[in-house]
Amino acid sequence: MTHFLGYSALVLNLISMSMKNVLYLRIFSMVANAIYVIYGILLDAPPFVIGCSIAVCIHLYHIHRIKYRQTSHRT
Repeated sequence: MTHFLGYSALVLNLISMSMKNVLYLRIFSMVANAIYVIYGILLDAPPFVIGCSIAVCIHLYHIHRIKYRQTSHRT
C-alpha cells in the first residue's frame, strides 16, 4: 500500500510534465507532491516530507497568482 502511494505520485508527476497548460501542470504537480508528503511520512523520510511540503507551498503560490491574473484580466 505504501509503495502504491509513491507510484501514484510518480505517475501524476510524469503526467504533469506532459501538460502544456501551466495551471494544470501546477495542479497535477502539487497533488503529486502532496502524495509524496504522505509517502514520506509513512516511510519516515524527513527529506521527502520537507522538500515536497515546500514544493506544495510553491505550487499553491503560483496557482494563486495564475488564478488572480485570470480574474483581474476579466474586469
